[in-house]
Amino acid sequence: MRKMRIVAAMGIAGIILCAFAFSQIVSQLTPENDNVAPPGFRALFNGKDFTGWKVPEGDGGHWKIIDGVIDYDAESQAKGDKSLWHTESFKDFVLRVDWRIKETPYINPRVPYILPDGTHARDIYGKELTLSLPDSDSGVYLRGDGRNQVNIWCWPIGSGEFYGIRMDQNMPPEVRAGVTPRHQADKPVGQWNRFEITLKGDRVTVVLNGIKVIDNAQLPGIAPTGPIALQHHGGKSNGQWNSPPSLLQFKNIYIKELK
Repeated sequence: MRKMRIVAAMGIAGIILCAFAFSQIVSQLTPENDNVAPPGFRALFNGKDFTGWKVPEGDGGHWKIIDGVIDYDAESQAKGDKSLWHTESFKDFVLRVDWRIKETPYINPRVPYILPDGTHARDIYGKELTLSLPDSDSGVYLRGDGRNQVNIWCWPIGSGEFYGIRMDQNMPPEVRAGVTPRHQADKPVGQWNRFEITLKGDRVTVVLNGIKVIDNAQLPGIAPTGPIALQHHGGKSNGQWNSPPSLLQFKNIYIKELK
């Protein structure tokens, strides 16, 4: 009798474990609902309109919402800053942003060959090595300053770097190296990518598509609080792009403020 009870108990335990494992698999396979914040986060974009965002004055409808995503064609008619700013200010936080580059009609002839320490590779004559590649360009501004921008582009070094700090010759070598991506984790153009950006004080960590590309890097001089923004980039001359345009879409913009 005792043996039968043990066997029965083991059978029940096995059923429970199988049911739990099945529920975990189902939860992983079930797609997320776009623009619905996961536990612990709140949505900064509702998927319907620009509530909570400041569209640049005179934009002309170039920042728009299409099928639940923020869509930009890089042709804002605003006279000043053309980027899309959130109206709130934030201190320390975890920010999640899904983004994708729609297309890359511009060929960038000056893409640098970036070394792990953030400097540019040079040939035997000391001239910087550059590549000619299809490119689009945007980013996420942190705490109100374009210098503290998590870059989005098509460079071989990958998205996630802080160009303005990496290129600052006055910054210590360890700071410039820290804001240089450790890995190229971008998905191909046209596919969705996910940033998870953790900012505490003047330290930032960036995870791109589950891979840590920036690890506790310092952002010297960053303001204690400020808004975030989605960057405008690019322009045209005689109907042709003269720099990499922000031909991007964004969705699932969530924030968890840290105490």
